[in-house]
Amino acid sequence: MDVYEAVASRRAVRRFSGEPISRETLERVLSAAARSPSGANLQPWHVYVLTDAPLAELKKRTAERVTAGDPGDAREYQMYPPDLKSPYRDRRSAAAEQRYAALGIPHEDRRSREAAVAANWDCFGAPAALFCYIDRDMGPAQWADLGMYLQTVMLLLRAEGLHTCPQMAWSVYCRTVAEAVSPLPGLILFCGVSIGFEAPDACRDLIDRAPLAETVTFVGGRGVPAAGSVAGRDRRPSRSATDPLPEVDPPGFPDLRAARSAARDADPAMSAGTVGRPGRSHGREEGRTHSAHGSGILSSPPGSIALPPTAMATRATAGPPAALSRRIAPAGTMTA
Repeated sequence: MDVYEAVASRRAVRRFSGEPISRETLERVLSAAARSPSGANLQPWHVYVLTDAPLAELKKRTAERVTAGDPGDAREYQMYPPDLKSPYRDRRSAAAEQRYAALGIPHEDRRSREAAVAANWDCFGAPAALFCYIDRDMGPAQWADLGMYLQTVMLLLRAEGLHTCPQMAWSVYCRTVAEAVSPLPGLILFCGVSIGFEAPDACRDLIDRAPLAETVTFVGGRGVPAAGSVAGRDRRPSRSATDPLPEVDPPGFPDLRAARSAARDADPAMSAGTVGRPGRSHGREEGRTHSAHGSGILSSPPGSIALPPTAMATRATAGPPAALSRRIAPAGTMTA
């Protein structure tokens, strides 16, 4: 799936089919998502994944609290500013109205609206849920890192044909979630993310987004996307390591082709056209290599499941291809 397609098709799905998701798929996605950016590489996310009986028990216990009229636990962070100003207040109100209208719930039907909210704590029928925690000592910049990480996770899940619904609503019953996942001391639950296959009768209406001019300001440059491009990017294939060099050297780089020729002499594999993205495989059969940007993620052998480390994509240096190297990055935290 193209990245643009993943972004365009990602939305908060609120009705899942309940079809099971393989552990291998979740491990593959979360291993690749460990490449998400974070300031100083802190990787401040702590992720717990629930499926099967543990998730069913969490849903049951939370439903009991909701049914009993339990308003929830003391808030560990503020979801929205108390005096939300325009245009943010207007966008939130418009989003709520669009959502309930799509569900056929009129504004005055408070009971139906409450039932729609309560569906959060059933994960909208999803068979898997991810719970994202952060150390309470972290600051705003690290909370922003969580957002980048979770967006990466959700886009990778789209590439697997899955949908998601990010839910800060789970922080309302954070104590019940903690009983289910036993988080490390000092962590705060940011949100849950329901994961699954979209139900055939799920609402597919999209919530509006603000126009580009309302949120983006171009300073200098062309500023306006070129005709025939998508979001200002022409859909042209990028140059790969095996593409031929241009017939005319770029200004300022007179020795470019000579250096490439020397590299070919140093490593015959380049002349044979075999140098590309190491570790890349498009196979998904059991026992074949699964890779995200050269990560070399291996499918688990039957009878064993382990979260593999994430390998950084290889980057060419000033030396010949033989000098290429890999570094192994630690995988993100996963508990199931």
